[in-house]
Amino acid sequence: MASIQTTAGGMPVLILKEGTKESKGREAQKNNIAAAKLIAEIVKTSLGPRGMDKMLVDNLGDVTITNDGATILKEIDVQHPAAKMMVEVAKSVDNEVGDGTTSSVVFAGALLEKAEELINKDVHPSIIVDGYNASAEQALKLLEKIAVNVDVSDKDLLLRIARTSMDSKLVSEDSPLLGQIVVDATKQVAEKSDDGLKVDLDNIKVEKKAGGSMRDTKLIKGIVLDKEVVHAGMPKRIEKARIALINSALEIEKTEMSAEIRISDPHQMQMFLEEENRMLKAMVDKVKEAGANVLLCQKGIDDIAQHYLAKAGVLAVRRVKESDMTKMSRATGARIVNNLDDLTSKDLGSADLVEERKVETDKWVFIEGCKNPKAVTILVRGGSQRVVDEADRSLHDALMVMKDVLEKPAIVAGGGAPEAYIAGELRQWSSSQEGRAQLAVQKFADALDAIPLNLAENAGMDPIDTMTELRAKQSKGAKWTGVDARNTQVTDMFKQNVLEPVVVKQQIIKSATEVVSMILRIDDVIAATKSKMPAGPPGGMGGMGGMGGMGME
Repeated sequence: MASIQTTAGGMPVLILKEGTKESKGREAQKNNIAAAKLIAEIVKTSLGPRGMDKMLVDNLGDVTITNDGATILKEIDVQHPAAKMMVEVAKSVDNEVGDGTTSSVVFAGALLEKAEELINKDVHPSIIVDGYNASAEQALKLLEKIAVNVDVSDKDLLLRIARTSMDSKLVSEDSPLLGQIVVDATKQVAEKSDDGLKVDLDNIKVEKKAGGSMRDTKLIKGIVLDKEVVHAGMPKRIEKARIALINSALEIEKTEMSAEIRISDPHQMQMFLEEENRMLKAMVDKVKEAGANVLLCQKGIDDIAQHYLAKAGVLAVRRVKESDMTKMSRATGARIVNNLDDLTSKDLGSADLVEERKVETDKWVFIEGCKNPKAVTILVRGGSQRVVDEADRSLHDALMVMKDVLEKPAIVAGGGAPEAYIAGELRQWSSSQEGRAQLAVQKFADALDAIPLNLAENAGMDPIDTMTELRAKQSKGAKWTGVDARNTQVTDMFKQNVLEPVVVKQQIIKSATEVVSMILRIDDVIAATKSKMPAGPPGGMGGMGGMGGMGME
């Protein structure tokens, strides 16, 4: 394609580089909206408890089976810049609140679809954006108004919220057990702060291993390390463990500069080796003096040190990850010691049991029975690796939902009930708006209806009958009426125990509205061509040619 140029006084003036593509005005908007709507189409069928799963195969042949919106979009290699913005919405919702990723993308797609109808009627995008932003503000106020404040000490209620998050996932059959684990884990690591509770999910370690079934998943009040005991002669099980966490190597340090020792006599050689042994034995004696019978080391442990530790009856694990060391410290109350000389009995943590167990084909070390652990482990099991991976993703969503509720204890019903209620209220409110913004508010309300509509479609219900029945019941004041996809009926979702944190709903509305406003404001797309790297000689850097795609999209 020729370079983009203009003429000034009959002379062509080159503005953009050869090969640059530009699309303007309506064409640019149409392309962007079409691409973003396509992303929404992909995830639409996986919304709700009757949603379908997607099988994603990457270029290495690894398979992912999931119906989690964020995971689907993360695994797809999206090229179109407007479509990438939709992927970002799912990511931001996933990182912020954990659940509602599919809903946010479906809602954003519906907003764009409705905006396109208005653009085709010559309504200016700026007016649509203003109308959408005003609607979002009003919708958030309505959400605050209808939200039900809850008591975070009510375990039964928390369990119902956790189960709602899992009911649309592969693990829905086992949601009673997994829900209980999620509630117990988050309650265990929650800490009181000035404005309520704070939950740091980094303190919940999720270890997954294929084998057994989902029902074998369990919560461990302590930490599981995917490492084995370093020496065969060490005890494999220690009760009433006294645990030392060491951040330095139990090895003889090499000198900073290159040094050499000249030995002229075999006795000197013997003395040299004995001195090395003595230094390593002194390190092990230091551990024994402190009273430790379990040693977790972030660095290496020398073979001779291992021998002395085994003789002393100390169970040792080496090369433990830093993140695991921090969790161990929070779980057992031990202090991480950077210098072995500083180790005292005060630095030790305690646990009822430290044991090496075989999990499938691997040997793992379990540290269990910590008194009041501020870090815990969920060991996820399942029939195959795919099942375990999806269970892990589902647990992540449920843990995030629990965190949301504990930090902001307010909930609404699910099943599209709040969306349908807000849509009805917005339609009435739209009459107070002036000019064409009124049309944008009505379209925003129509887009909100896309959530219950898609839930009904995915459950095989008639969308028109469902929506008319839903609106009729809502207009009579039954604000928690939603789509019960499991039993294919329109009913009170609060009574069905389908409960969601209000924070999730707020995030869906905020994120979707912001990205749609950004897409609608674009009226010119200028895309540079991808730079092509020259092919190198065989076996040289020529294999990097594929990296040319790293240019501007």
